[in-house]
Amino acid sequence: MSSHLCRAAGVSVLAVVTAGLLSTSAFAQRHLTPLPGQAKHSGAYLPPYQAPPKVRSGTWVPLKNMPPVTSFPDTPALLTDGSVILHDGCTSDWYRLTPDKKGSYVKGTWKKTASMSSDYKPLYFGSQVLSDGRLIVQGGEYNSCQAVWTNKGALYDPVADKWTAVTAPSGWNTIGDATSIMFKDGTYVITNCCTSDFATAAISGNTVTFTNHTGGSTGKADSNNEEGWTTLPDNTILTVDANRDLNTGKNDVEILSQSTLKWSGAGTTCDQVVDAGSHEIGPAPLLPTGFVFQAGGTANNDVFDPVSGKWTCSTHFTNADSADGPAVVLPNGHALFQVSPGVFNSPSHFYEVQVTGANNVVVKQVSEPASAAGQSSYEGRLLLLPTGQALWSSDVGDVQVYTPRGHAKTAWTPTITNVPASLNRGSNNNTVKGTLFNGLTEAGYYGDDEQTATNFPLVRITNTATGNVCYARTHDFSERGLDKVGDAGQAKFDVPNSCDTGAGSLEVVVNGIASAPTSVTVN
Repeated sequence: MSSHLCRAAGVSVLAVVTAGLLSTSAFAQRHLTPLPGQAKHSGAYLPPYQAPPKVRSGTWVPLKNMPPVTSFPDTPALLTDGSVILHDGCTSDWYRLTPDKKGSYVKGTWKKTASMSSDYKPLYFGSQVLSDGRLIVQGGEYNSCQAVWTNKGALYDPVADKWTAVTAPSGWNTIGDATSIMFKDGTYVITNCCTSDFATAAISGNTVTFTNHTGGSTGKADSNNEEGWTTLPDNTILTVDANRDLNTGKNDVEILSQSTLKWSGAGTTCDQVVDAGSHEIGPAPLLPTGFVFQAGGTANNDVFDPVSGKWTCSTHFTNADSADGPAVVLPNGHALFQVSPGVFNSPSHFYEVQVTGANNVVVKQVSEPASAAGQSSYEGRLLLLPTGQALWSSDVGDVQVYTPRGHAKTAWTPTITNVPASLNRGSNNNTVKGTLFNGLTEAGYYGDDEQTATNFPLVRITNTATGNVCYARTHDFSERGLDKVGDAGQAKFDVPNSCDTGAGSLEVVVNGIASAPTSVTVN
């Protein structure tokens, strides 16, 4: 159905589902994010905010070619060949955006990919790019725009253009609006939305074998419902509990060890960042400066210092919060947030946040696209592109690119230590070695409902004579998780036949930050 039809239909679907499901004891503790188009406007209708020059806001540009979805633009993912795959919400369909020959995503073109199984049409689900370059998606608060907290899943092979169904961990009746993450050793992890369990996956070919880790065995103190996970610099996992000790003025914090698979209590936030009524909380991006900025589902925002383990009350957004909403860490080290007033209200606004110390935080409102006035933060997604720009997809039908000011510090930049000087078109399994191939941040954040991490290496080749750009598909990463400055890594890459031959330069790009170019010849 069209975007506007889906939104109109969503009113009756939401009412029926909420009345039918939330009235039963089995679903009593689940908290429902509305379908797209259900946001209520708060306050006066105002023109889209345009920041004054002194703010040094980035700029927004709509895509020249909008995705030809039949429902609405949903979760995007950056594939390891530099293309972007975008889900058509509440359908089994996906579309792939390829940049133009100069590397522009704004001028890129879309092509429909293979579809998932016809019985899997999710909305608000978990997703990760695997170390072999494939994409896995699981769960969905909705399936076919009906709230069922589905346990279905699928694995996408971008080379074969094929989806394979993934069976849920044994005994899991739900996955729903799940959180997923990649461990340092490359293990894929998925949570159960509606229990305190998570599962680790062993993947061989198209066979995904899960090991369930119950909340009782890991020491998780509450349900995963509405909670997000943030990888810290030491590759432990941070979460703020959204399902216990609410209305106390602060929220409990837990940290997961990847080595022991045990949770431990880590104190409390500085003030209440979980909305007690909806249990919603905002994203918690780790910035390359080493600090976490936890956006609140309330008016409060906090900063976490992983070194000291201390939380600090921080600067608020102006009359806005992030009760479900996206964030992306830009190459300049700032985090870009989409926020809106209250829980599931419009209009949306955008802020860049810079954190250089627990008490040294700059929160500035930046310009916004025109469609922001008609949507809530939960309806947006943010994905970092290899160009250093942020792709913003909106459930209400808009897709734009944000170009930020500034640039990355040298210490945050990947380096190349070894790569063949001569490469052949069509060759596979070339090896590139260097440092910071996993970056200092996952870059894309939301919490539950969706994940858009880009902390893996891409290979970009630019022809000297023509200026044309091609991306070589990367795979077989030596590790995942996060790096520290100077950490070594490597990946394999396949050079496509579409690359121009002749002299050129090769860069490794991680989280939109490119290494210094290395001279290569493509034969």
